[in-house]
Amino acid sequence: MKPARGTTVIASILLIACLNGTVFTLGRVDRLRTGASLEEILYISSPKVLKRLSLGYDGLLADVYWTRAVQYFGNRHRGGPENYKLLAPLLEITTYLDPHLVVAYEFGANFLASPLPDGAGEPERAVQLVEKGIRANPDEWRLYYNLGFIYYMEMRDYARAADAFARGSERPGAHPFLKILAANMAQHAGEVETARILWITTFESTHDRQIKYNALAHLRALKVEEDVTNLEKLVPVYRERTGRLPASLNDFVSARMLPGIPVDPTGRPYKLMPDGTIEVRDPDDFPFITKGLPPGHQAPRPDFSKLKMELPH
Repeated sequence: MKPARGTTVIASILLIACLNGTVFTLGRVDRLRTGASLEEILYISSPKVLKRLSLGYDGLLADVYWTRAVQYFGNRHRGGPENYKLLAPLLEITTYLDPHLVVAYEFGANFLASPLPDGAGEPERAVQLVEKGIRANPDEWRLYYNLGFIYYMEMRDYARAADAFARGSERPGAHPFLKILAANMAQHAGEVETARILWITTFESTHDRQIKYNALAHLRALKVEEDVTNLEKLVPVYRERTGRLPASLNDFVSARMLPGIPVDPTGRPYKLMPDGTIEVRDPDDFPFITKGLPPGHQAPRPDFSKLKMELPH
């Protein structure tokens, strides 16, 4: 056999082998996407090995693993506070296969950081994931925002939150609120106003409707808790003036302590209870509140179907 002919035969064999390998890989990817169990997906748990086996389809494989991570989180979230032990490995593989899949860092960190039962309750692992994303995508200001958000909301680490917001504010196209947040963190400003800015920034900087609804629910909760706190502070003032507890919110209006009957974010008046505490009319409309609940009532799980897509005033 002539050398040229031998080279052609060898090249043809290699090409056929590569094509067969590609078909096999795409078949496995499709299997992972649709019907595989999580045990099958994580049978090969090494991101490096998976990347080598992907035959150049690592971006496609990353999308598959990210989809399964979202499905896994959604199933656990709906089912209650079960163990989220497979969430971090799914996110680790996803971001190794495609280190520029920013959505996996953003939402994956939120999945990890949120306390049980609404998340995995692992803020430290969430920080590690976002820092990994920043190293791979240093100009993505949303990642710095997410990092500061976790430090503030879940870990109450003001110094690190301030540093994250400050670094993010210097990235191209960064939201102007980041400078305000950095200053607030540095000065340990009032937590309610800082939290409000955080959730407004979240609402305005995402196109994901679920994240927007979640931000709105938190903003409504902040409004309720601020209203309840302020109204309950009026009760001892009224008693000192009159020698008795107020019988209704109208008493505050009559005493010129309020300009009118205050209403919750749904437009319904608050209730003044005989012991001087304040409650909302329908607690199930307000996930995330800790004030304004009847005694023994647990804060409801989020039901975003009741929310209108608008920022509360």
